[in-house]
Amino acid sequence: MKKIITLVFVSALGGLLTLGGYKLLVEKETQPFAVEQPSELPTFIPTNNTTNTLNSSSAITPNFVEAADKSIHSVVHVKNTAIVNAPLSMRDYFYGRSSQRAQVGTGSGVIISPTGYIVTNNHVIKNATEISITLNNNKTYMAELIGTDETTDIALLKIEADEDLPFMAFGDSDNAKIGEWVLAVGNPFNLNSTVTAGIISAKSRDLSGQNMQSFIQTDAAVNPGNSGGALVNVNGDLIGINTAISSQTGSYIGYSFAVPSNIARKIVNDIMEFGNVQNGILGVSGSALNSEAAKKFGTTTTEGFYVQDVQEATGAEKAGIQSGDIIKKVDNVEINKFSDLTGYLKTKSPNDVVNVTLLRNDKEETFPVTLLKPSIYTLPTIGLIKNASKKELKRFDTDYGVVINKLDETYKSNWIRNGVEEGSIVTKINGKKLYSIDDAQNAIKTRSVNEPLQIEVINKDREKVVYHFR
Repeated sequence: MKKIITLVFVSALGGLLTLGGYKLLVEKETQPFAVEQPSELPTFIPTNNTTNTLNSSSAITPNFVEAADKSIHSVVHVKNTAIVNAPLSMRDYFYGRSSQRAQVGTGSGVIISPTGYIVTNNHVIKNATEISITLNNNKTYMAELIGTDETTDIALLKIEADEDLPFMAFGDSDNAKIGEWVLAVGNPFNLNSTVTAGIISAKSRDLSGQNMQSFIQTDAAVNPGNSGGALVNVNGDLIGINTAISSQTGSYIGYSFAVPSNIARKIVNDIMEFGNVQNGILGVSGSALNSEAAKKFGTTTTEGFYVQDVQEATGAEKAGIQSGDIIKKVDNVEINKFSDLTGYLKTKSPNDVVNVTLLRNDKEETFPVTLLKPSIYTLPTIGLIKNASKKELKRFDTDYGVVINKLDETYKSNWIRNGVEEGSIVTKINGKKLYSIDDAQNAIKTRSVNEPLQIEVINKDREKVVYHFR
Protein backbone atom coordinates (compact mmCIF):
# COMPACT_ATOMS: atom_id res chain seq x y z
CA MET A 1 0.00 0.00 0.00
CA LYS A 2 2.79 2.35 0.92
CA LYS A 3 4.43 1.62 -2.41
CA ILE A 4 1.28 2.59 -4.30
CA ILE A 5 0.85 5.85 -2.40
CA THR A 6 4.52 6.68 -2.96
CA LEU A 7 4.17 5.97 -6.69
CA VAL A 8 1.09 8.23 -7.05
CA PHE A 9 2.82 11.02 -5.13
CA VAL A 10 5.91 10.80 -7.29
CA SER A 11 3.74 10.85 -10.46
CA ALA A 12 1.79 13.91 -9.29
CA LEU A 13 4.97 15.70 -8.31
CA GLY A 14 6.47 14.95 -11.73
CA GLY A 15 3.38 16.38 -13.46
CA LEU A 16 3.55 19.53 -11.38
CA LEU A 17 7.22 20.01 -12.15
CA THR A 18 6.60 19.48 -15.88
CA LEU A 19 3.68 21.98 -15.95
CA GLY A 20 5.66 24.54 -13.99
CA GLY A 21 8.60 24.21 -16.35
CA TYR A 22 6.34 24.74 -19.37
CA LYS A 23 4.80 27.84 -17.81
CA LEU A 24 8.16 29.30 -16.95
CA LEU A 25 10.07 28.47 -20.09
CA VAL A 26 7.92 27.71 -23.14
CA GLU A 27 4.75 29.84 -22.66
CA LYS A 28 6.78 32.90 -21.67
CA GLU A 29 8.54 32.89 -25.00
CA THR A 30 5.25 32.65 -26.94
CA GLN A 31 3.20 35.46 -25.38
CA PRO A 32 -0.18 35.87 -27.09
CA PHE A 33 -0.55 38.85 -29.50
CA ALA A 34 -3.41 40.45 -31.36
CA VAL A 35 -3.69 39.59 -35.06
CA GLU A 36 -5.32 42.31 -37.26
CA GLN A 37 -7.09 40.95 -40.29
CA PRO A 38 -5.83 42.87 -43.35
CA SER A 39 -8.58 44.96 -45.01
CA GLU A 40 -9.22 44.55 -48.74
CA LEU A 41 -6.89 46.85 -50.64
CA PRO A 42 -8.42 49.32 -53.14
CA THR A 43 -7.89 48.59 -56.82
CA PHE A 44 -6.00 51.27 -58.73
CA ILE A 45 -6.36 51.36 -62.55
CA PRO A 46 -3.74 53.27 -64.54
CA THR A 47 -5.39 56.03 -66.58
CA ASN A 48 -3.72 54.92 -69.79
CA ASN A 49 -5.27 51.45 -69.65
CA THR A 50 -8.20 50.62 -71.90
CA THR A 51 -11.24 49.22 -70.14
CA ASN A 52 -13.78 47.19 -72.09
CA THR A 53 -17.20 48.60 -71.21
CA LEU A 54 -19.18 46.75 -73.86
CA ASN A 55 -20.66 44.43 -71.26
CA SER A 56 -20.83 47.01 -68.48
CA SER A 57 -24.27 48.09 -67.40
CA SER A 58 -22.88 51.53 -66.59
CA ALA A 59 -21.76 52.25 -70.18
CA ILE A 60 -23.67 55.18 -71.65
CA THR A 61 -25.08 54.53 -75.12
CA PRO A 62 -27.08 57.24 -76.91
CA ASN A 63 -30.68 56.32 -77.54
CA PHE A 64 -31.91 57.51 -80.94
CA VAL A 65 -35.38 55.95 -80.82
CA GLU A 66 -37.24 59.03 -79.58
CA ALA A 67 -35.36 61.41 -81.89
CA ALA A 68 -35.99 59.17 -84.90
CA ASP A 69 -39.68 58.82 -84.06
CA LYS A 70 -40.07 62.62 -83.80
CA SER A 71 -38.28 63.13 -87.12
CA ILE A 72 -39.48 60.56 -89.63
CA HIS A 73 -43.09 61.76 -89.56
CA SER A 74 -42.01 65.34 -90.35
CA VAL A 75 -39.61 64.48 -93.20
CA VAL A 76 -41.20 64.20 -96.64
CA HIS A 77 -40.30 62.90 -100.08
CA VAL A 78 -40.00 65.66 -102.70
CA LYS A 79 -40.41 64.90 -106.40
CA ASN A 80 -39.89 67.60 -109.01
CA THR A 81 -40.62 67.46 -112.71
CA ALA A 82 -38.63 69.76 -114.98
CA ILE A 83 -38.71 70.27 -118.75
CA VAL A 84 -35.22 70.01 -120.22
CA ASN A 85 -33.78 70.15 -123.69
CA ALA A 86 -32.55 66.69 -124.67
CA PRO A 87 -30.30 65.90 -127.65
CA LEU A 88 -32.28 65.34 -130.84
CA SER A 89 -32.25 61.83 -132.28
CA MET A 90 -32.70 60.87 -135.93
CA ARG A 91 -36.28 59.78 -135.14
CA ASP A 92 -36.93 63.24 -133.65
CA TYR A 93 -35.73 64.88 -136.87
CA PHE A 94 -37.74 62.45 -139.01
CA TYR A 95 -41.00 62.90 -137.08
CA GLY A 96 -40.42 66.56 -136.26
CA ARG A 97 -40.56 65.99 -132.53
CA SER A 98 -39.39 68.51 -129.96
CA SER A 99 -36.15 67.98 -128.04
CA GLN A 100 -37.83 68.92 -124.77
CA ARG A 101 -38.28 66.09 -122.31
CA ALA A 102 -39.71 65.76 -118.81
CA GLN A 103 -37.01 65.05 -116.25
CA VAL A 104 -37.89 63.82 -112.75
CA GLY A 105 -35.70 64.50 -109.72
CA THR A 106 -36.19 63.49 -106.10
CA GLY A 107 -35.08 64.69 -102.70
CA SER A 108 -36.31 65.33 -99.19
CA GLY A 109 -37.97 68.11 -97.24
CA VAL A 110 -38.91 68.98 -93.66
CA ILE A 111 -42.38 70.11 -92.54
CA ILE A 112 -41.83 73.17 -90.32
CA SER A 113 -45.44 74.13 -89.56
CA PRO A 114 -48.75 72.29 -89.07
CA THR A 115 -50.20 74.32 -91.94
CA GLY A 116 -47.92 72.70 -94.52
CA TYR A 117 -44.82 74.87 -94.96
CA ILE A 118 -41.86 72.72 -96.03
CA VAL A 119 -38.19 73.62 -96.21
CA THR A 120 -35.90 71.86 -98.70
CA ASN A 121 -32.84 72.61 -100.84
CA ASN A 122 -33.01 74.95 -103.81
CA HIS A 123 -31.19 72.42 -105.99
CA VAL A 124 -33.87 69.81 -105.23
CA ILE A 125 -36.62 71.86 -106.90
CA LYS A 126 -34.61 74.09 -109.26
CA ASN A 127 -36.30 74.62 -112.66
CA ALA A 128 -39.24 72.44 -111.58
CA THR A 129 -42.50 72.87 -113.43
CA GLU A 130 -44.30 70.59 -111.00
CA ILE A 131 -43.52 69.63 -107.39
CA SER A 132 -45.21 66.82 -105.46
CA ILE A 133 -44.82 65.95 -101.79
CA THR A 134 -45.32 62.48 -100.29
CA LEU A 135 -45.75 62.28 -96.53
CA ASN A 136 -44.60 59.45 -94.31
CA ASN A 137 -48.18 58.09 -94.34
CA ASN A 138 -47.97 57.83 -98.16
CA LYS A 139 -50.38 60.72 -98.84
CA THR A 140 -49.30 62.85 -101.80
CA TYR A 141 -49.95 66.57 -102.37
CA MET A 142 -48.98 69.09 -105.03
CA ALA A 143 -46.73 71.84 -103.66
CA GLU A 144 -46.44 75.56 -104.36
CA LEU A 145 -42.99 77.14 -104.49
CA ILE A 146 -43.01 80.11 -102.10
CA GLY A 147 -39.43 81.28 -102.56
CA THR A 148 -35.78 80.30 -102.83
CA ASP A 149 -32.29 81.49 -101.96
CA GLU A 150 -29.55 80.12 -104.21
CA THR A 151 -26.73 81.40 -102.02
CA THR A 152 -27.69 79.21 -99.06
CA ASP A 153 -29.43 76.56 -101.23
CA ILE A 154 -32.68 76.86 -99.26
CA ALA A 155 -36.21 76.76 -100.73
CA LEU A 156 -39.65 77.08 -99.12
CA LEU A 157 -42.67 75.08 -100.31
CA LYS A 158 -46.33 74.98 -99.23
CA ILE A 159 -48.92 72.21 -99.42
CA GLU A 160 -52.63 72.34 -98.56
CA ALA A 161 -53.49 69.34 -96.39
CA ASP A 162 -56.84 68.34 -94.89
CA GLU A 163 -55.48 68.27 -91.35
CA ASP A 164 -52.68 69.62 -89.20
CA LEU A 165 -49.39 68.00 -90.12
CA PRO A 166 -46.60 66.69 -87.87
CA PHE A 167 -43.79 69.23 -87.96
CA MET A 168 -40.36 70.04 -86.56
CA ALA A 169 -39.44 73.35 -84.96
CA PHE A 170 -36.03 74.84 -85.67
CA GLY A 171 -33.46 74.24 -82.94
CA ASP A 172 -30.48 76.47 -82.11
CA SER A 173 -27.56 75.34 -84.29
CA ASP A 174 -25.18 77.69 -82.47
CA ASN A 175 -25.46 75.39 -79.46
CA ALA A 176 -24.44 72.30 -81.45
CA LYS A 177 -21.06 70.96 -80.36
CA ILE A 178 -18.33 69.12 -82.25
CA GLY A 179 -18.50 65.45 -81.25
CA GLU A 180 -22.24 65.60 -80.55
CA TRP A 181 -24.37 62.72 -81.89
CA VAL A 182 -26.76 63.59 -84.73
CA LEU A 183 -29.20 61.84 -87.05
CA ALA A 184 -29.67 62.42 -90.77
CA VAL A 185 -33.26 61.72 -91.85
CA GLY A 186 -34.31 61.60 -95.49
CA ASN A 187 -35.05 59.55 -98.60
CA PRO A 188 -31.79 58.40 -100.19
CA PHE A 189 -32.21 56.46 -103.44
CA ASN A 190 -36.00 56.74 -102.95
CA LEU A 191 -35.78 54.73 -99.73
CA ASN A 192 -38.37 56.55 -97.62
CA SER A 193 -37.84 57.45 -93.97
CA THR A 194 -34.18 56.45 -93.74
CA VAL A 195 -32.33 57.34 -90.52
CA THR A 196 -28.52 57.32 -90.20
CA ALA A 197 -26.37 58.35 -87.24
CA GLY A 198 -23.03 60.08 -86.81
CA ILE A 199 -21.35 62.92 -84.99
CA ILE A 200 -20.72 66.56 -85.77
CA SER A 201 -17.23 66.59 -87.27
CA ALA A 202 -16.82 70.35 -87.74
CA LYS A 203 -18.74 73.62 -87.87
CA SER A 204 -18.58 76.67 -90.15
CA ARG A 205 -17.23 74.58 -93.01
CA ASP A 206 -16.88 76.34 -96.40
CA LEU A 207 -16.81 74.16 -99.54
CA SER A 208 -16.82 76.93 -102.12
CA GLY A 209 -13.40 78.39 -101.37
CA GLN A 210 -15.04 81.83 -101.51
CA ASN A 211 -16.07 82.02 -97.84
CA MET A 212 -19.73 82.09 -98.87
CA GLN A 213 -20.83 78.98 -96.95
CA SER A 214 -20.95 77.87 -93.33
CA PHE A 215 -21.99 74.21 -93.16
CA ILE A 216 -22.24 71.79 -90.25
CA GLN A 217 -20.05 68.83 -91.21
CA THR A 218 -21.03 65.35 -89.99
CA ASP A 219 -20.12 61.73 -90.64
CA ALA A 220 -23.74 60.61 -90.74
CA ALA A 221 -24.32 58.79 -94.03
CA VAL A 222 -26.01 61.04 -96.60
CA ASN A 223 -26.62 60.01 -100.21
CA PRO A 224 -28.44 61.38 -103.28
CA GLY A 225 -32.04 61.87 -102.22
CA ASN A 226 -31.12 62.98 -98.69
CA SER A 227 -30.83 66.61 -99.85
CA GLY A 228 -33.36 68.79 -98.07
CA GLY A 229 -33.81 66.31 -95.23
CA ALA A 230 -33.37 66.86 -91.51
CA LEU A 231 -30.25 66.85 -89.36
CA VAL A 232 -31.39 66.39 -85.75
CA ASN A 233 -29.72 65.98 -82.38
CA VAL A 234 -30.50 63.23 -79.84
CA ASN A 235 -33.36 65.35 -78.45
CA GLY A 236 -35.02 65.43 -81.87
CA ASP A 237 -34.28 69.15 -82.42
CA LEU A 238 -33.86 70.27 -86.04
CA ILE A 239 -30.33 71.72 -86.19
CA GLY A 240 -29.67 71.56 -89.93
CA ILE A 241 -30.90 70.86 -93.47
CA ASN A 242 -28.80 68.17 -95.18
CA THR A 243 -27.45 69.65 -98.38
CA ALA A 244 -24.23 68.18 -99.75
CA ILE A 245 -21.69 65.38 -99.58
CA SER A 246 -17.96 65.30 -100.22
CA SER A 247 -17.47 62.54 -102.76
CA GLN A 248 -15.49 61.50 -105.81
CA THR A 249 -18.11 58.93 -106.76
CA GLY A 250 -21.38 60.80 -106.24
CA SER A 251 -22.24 58.68 -103.21
CA TYR A 252 -21.35 58.96 -99.55
CA ILE A 253 -17.70 58.27 -98.66
CA GLY A 254 -17.42 59.72 -95.18
CA TYR A 255 -18.59 63.32 -94.82
CA SER A 256 -21.82 65.20 -95.30
CA PHE A 257 -22.81 68.82 -94.87
CA ALA A 258 -25.91 70.61 -93.62
CA VAL A 259 -27.10 74.23 -93.64
CA PRO A 260 -27.30 75.25 -89.94
CA SER A 261 -30.85 75.65 -88.67
CA ASN A 262 -30.29 79.25 -87.58
CA ILE A 263 -29.44 80.21 -91.16
CA ALA A 264 -32.30 78.17 -92.64
CA ARG A 265 -34.80 79.67 -90.18
CA LYS A 266 -33.71 83.21 -91.05
CA ILE A 267 -33.98 82.52 -94.80
CA VAL A 268 -37.47 81.01 -94.38
CA ASN A 269 -38.68 83.93 -92.24
CA ASP A 270 -37.39 86.45 -94.81
CA ILE A 271 -39.06 84.64 -97.71
CA MET A 272 -42.37 84.49 -95.84
CA GLU A 273 -42.25 88.15 -94.78
CA PHE A 274 -40.48 89.91 -97.65
CA GLY A 275 -40.48 87.46 -100.56
CA ASN A 276 -36.68 87.49 -100.67
CA VAL A 277 -33.70 87.33 -98.32
CA GLN A 278 -32.82 90.43 -96.31
CA ASN A 279 -29.09 90.22 -95.59
CA GLY A 280 -27.34 92.48 -93.11
CA ILE A 281 -23.69 93.30 -93.83
CA LEU A 282 -20.94 94.40 -91.48
CA GLY A 283 -19.02 96.33 -94.11
CA VAL A 284 -15.51 94.91 -93.81
CA SER A 285 -13.25 92.90 -96.10
CA GLY A 286 -10.12 91.00 -95.27
CA SER A 287 -8.97 87.47 -94.55
CA ALA A 288 -8.72 84.88 -91.83
CA LEU A 289 -5.45 84.70 -89.92
CA ASN A 290 -2.94 81.86 -89.83
CA SER A 291 0.84 81.77 -89.41
CA GLU A 292 1.48 82.91 -92.97
CA ALA A 293 -1.15 85.67 -92.90
CA ALA A 294 0.00 86.85 -89.46
CA LYS A 295 3.54 87.23 -90.76
CA LYS A 296 2.26 89.13 -93.81
CA PHE A 297 0.19 91.56 -91.72
CA GLY A 298 2.82 91.96 -89.01
CA THR A 299 0.90 90.45 -86.10
CA THR A 300 1.56 87.59 -83.68
CA THR A 301 -2.12 86.61 -83.59
CA THR A 302 -2.91 83.53 -85.71
CA GLU A 303 -6.67 83.32 -85.06
CA GLY A 304 -9.35 85.81 -86.00
CA PHE A 305 -10.40 87.91 -89.00
CA TYR A 306 -7.95 90.59 -90.13
CA VAL A 307 -9.71 93.72 -91.41
CA GLN A 308 -7.94 95.00 -94.53
CA ASP A 309 -10.60 97.44 -95.68
CA VAL A 310 -13.72 99.10 -94.29
CA GLN A 311 -16.43 100.02 -96.80
CA GLU A 312 -17.74 103.57 -96.86
CA ALA A 313 -21.09 104.40 -95.31
CA THR A 314 -21.42 101.00 -93.62
CA GLY A 315 -22.11 100.08 -90.02
CA ALA A 316 -18.47 99.10 -89.48
CA GLU A 317 -17.21 102.53 -90.60
CA LYS A 318 -19.79 104.37 -88.52
CA ALA A 319 -18.92 102.28 -85.45
CA GLY A 320 -15.22 103.11 -85.76
CA ILE A 321 -13.77 99.80 -86.97
CA GLN A 322 -10.46 100.39 -88.76
CA SER A 323 -8.12 98.68 -91.17
CA GLY A 324 -5.69 96.55 -89.17
CA ASP A 325 -8.21 95.54 -86.52
CA ILE A 326 -8.55 91.82 -85.78
CA ILE A 327 -12.10 90.62 -85.16
CA LYS A 328 -12.10 87.94 -82.44
CA LYS A 329 -15.78 87.65 -81.58
CA VAL A 330 -19.23 88.76 -82.76
CA ASP A 331 -21.72 88.68 -79.90
CA ASN A 332 -20.85 85.35 -78.23
CA VAL A 333 -19.54 83.62 -81.37
CA GLU A 334 -15.77 83.21 -81.60
CA ILE A 335 -14.29 84.13 -84.99
CA ASN A 336 -11.40 81.89 -86.01
CA LYS A 337 -12.02 81.88 -89.76
CA PHE A 338 -13.97 83.88 -92.33
CA SER A 339 -16.81 81.34 -92.51
CA ASP A 340 -17.39 81.80 -88.75
CA LEU A 341 -18.05 85.47 -89.47
CA THR A 342 -20.16 85.05 -92.62
CA GLY A 343 -22.11 82.15 -91.11
CA TYR A 344 -23.17 84.14 -88.06
CA LEU A 345 -24.01 87.28 -90.06
CA LYS A 346 -26.32 85.20 -92.29
CA THR A 347 -28.55 84.73 -89.26
CA LYS A 348 -28.92 88.51 -88.91
CA SER A 349 -31.00 91.14 -90.70
CA PRO A 350 -30.51 94.77 -91.70
CA ASN A 351 -30.72 97.13 -88.69
CA ASP A 352 -29.73 94.37 -86.24
CA VAL A 353 -27.01 95.46 -83.81
CA VAL A 354 -24.11 93.10 -83.12
CA ASN A 355 -21.26 93.54 -80.64
CA VAL A 356 -17.92 93.16 -82.40
CA THR A 357 -14.98 92.33 -80.12
CA LEU A 358 -11.61 93.03 -81.73
CA LEU A 359 -7.91 93.45 -81.05
CA ARG A 360 -6.39 96.86 -81.72
CA ASN A 361 -2.78 97.47 -80.72
CA ASP A 362 -2.92 94.26 -78.66
CA LYS A 363 -5.84 95.62 -76.63
CA GLU A 364 -9.31 94.12 -76.74
CA GLU A 365 -12.21 96.48 -77.50
CA THR A 366 -15.91 95.98 -78.23
CA PHE A 367 -17.92 98.05 -80.75
CA PRO A 368 -21.70 97.89 -81.28
CA VAL A 369 -22.29 97.79 -85.05
CA THR A 370 -25.60 98.28 -86.87
CA LEU A 371 -25.85 95.98 -89.88
CA LEU A 372 -27.00 97.54 -93.15
CA LYS A 373 -28.45 96.18 -96.38
CA PRO A 374 -25.77 95.08 -98.89
CA SER A 375 -24.88 97.62 -101.52
CA ILE A 376 -23.33 95.07 -103.91
CA TYR A 377 -24.98 92.21 -105.85
CA THR A 378 -23.54 89.57 -108.20
CA LEU A 379 -25.32 89.80 -111.56
CA PRO A 380 -24.95 86.69 -113.75
CA THR A 381 -22.48 87.09 -116.65
CA ILE A 382 -21.75 90.70 -115.63
CA GLY A 383 -20.14 90.51 -112.19
CA LEU A 384 -20.53 92.74 -109.16
CA ILE A 385 -22.94 95.67 -109.42
CA LYS A 386 -23.72 98.39 -106.88
CA ASN A 387 -26.21 101.21 -106.43
CA ALA A 388 -25.37 104.25 -108.55
CA SER A 389 -24.92 107.76 -107.19
CA LYS A 390 -26.55 110.74 -108.92
CA LYS A 391 -23.14 111.80 -110.13
CA GLU A 392 -22.49 108.41 -111.77
CA LEU A 393 -25.90 108.43 -113.45
CA LYS A 394 -25.43 111.97 -114.69
CA ARG A 395 -22.11 111.01 -116.29
CA PHE A 396 -23.98 108.55 -118.50
CA ASP A 397 -26.95 110.88 -119.02
CA THR A 398 -29.53 108.57 -117.39
CA ASP A 399 -31.76 108.83 -114.34
CA TYR A 400 -31.83 105.11 -113.53
CA GLY A 401 -29.47 102.15 -113.54
CA VAL A 402 -26.81 100.42 -111.40
CA VAL A 403 -23.02 100.58 -111.72
CA ILE A 404 -20.76 97.70 -112.74
CA ASN A 405 -18.34 97.59 -109.83
CA LYS A 406 -16.25 94.60 -110.97
CA LEU A 407 -16.55 92.52 -114.14
CA ASP A 408 -16.76 88.75 -113.91
CA GLU A 409 -13.27 87.40 -114.71
CA THR A 410 -14.71 84.69 -116.98
CA TYR A 411 -16.40 87.20 -119.32
CA LYS A 412 -14.26 90.28 -118.65
CA SER A 413 -12.33 90.24 -121.94
CA ASN A 414 -15.56 89.85 -123.96
CA TRP A 415 -17.21 92.77 -122.18
CA ILE A 416 -14.20 95.03 -122.68
CA ARG A 417 -14.12 94.15 -126.40
CA ASN A 418 -17.75 95.31 -126.58
CA GLY A 419 -17.00 98.61 -124.89
CA VAL A 420 -18.39 97.63 -121.49
CA GLU A 421 -16.04 98.32 -118.60
CA GLU A 422 -16.10 98.72 -114.85
CA GLY A 423 -18.06 101.91 -114.16
CA SER A 424 -20.54 101.32 -117.00
CA ILE A 425 -24.27 101.42 -116.18
CA VAL A 426 -26.73 98.49 -116.36
CA THR A 427 -30.14 100.05 -117.01
CA LYS A 428 -32.54 97.14 -117.61
CA ILE A 429 -32.88 93.40 -117.12
CA ASN A 430 -35.52 91.72 -119.32
CA GLY A 431 -37.09 95.12 -119.98
CA LYS A 432 -37.37 96.08 -116.28
CA LYS A 433 -35.77 99.36 -115.27
CA LEU A 434 -33.23 99.17 -112.48
CA TYR A 435 -33.15 101.82 -109.76
CA SER A 436 -31.25 99.70 -107.22
CA ILE A 437 -29.56 96.33 -106.82
CA ASP A 438 -32.82 95.09 -105.25
CA ASP A 439 -34.50 95.64 -108.62
CA ALA A 440 -31.75 93.63 -110.32
CA GLN A 441 -32.09 90.83 -107.79
CA ASN A 442 -35.88 90.69 -108.20
CA ALA A 443 -35.59 90.72 -112.00
CA ILE A 444 -33.33 87.67 -111.88
CA LYS A 445 -35.51 85.84 -109.36
CA THR A 446 -38.76 86.40 -111.25
CA ARG A 447 -37.36 85.35 -114.63
CA SER A 448 -39.10 82.20 -115.88
CA VAL A 449 -37.16 79.00 -116.46
CA ASN A 450 -36.94 79.15 -120.26
CA GLU A 451 -36.86 82.94 -120.54
CA PRO A 452 -33.58 84.25 -122.03
CA LEU A 453 -31.61 86.82 -120.05
CA GLN A 454 -31.59 90.32 -121.61
CA ILE A 455 -29.28 92.94 -120.12
CA GLU A 456 -29.28 96.57 -121.30
CA VAL A 457 -25.98 98.37 -120.69
CA ILE A 458 -24.71 101.88 -121.41
CA ASN A 459 -21.16 101.36 -122.68
CA LYS A 460 -18.16 103.70 -122.56
CA ASP A 461 -19.37 105.47 -125.75
CA ARG A 462 -22.66 106.35 -123.98
CA GLU A 463 -24.55 103.90 -126.20
CA LYS A 464 -27.36 101.68 -124.93
CA VAL A 465 -26.83 98.11 -126.05
CA VAL A 466 -28.99 95.06 -125.23
CA TYR A 467 -27.19 91.73 -124.79
CA HIS A 468 -29.05 88.39 -124.96
CA PHE A 469 -28.04 85.26 -123.05
CA ARG A 470 -29.58 81.81 -122.98
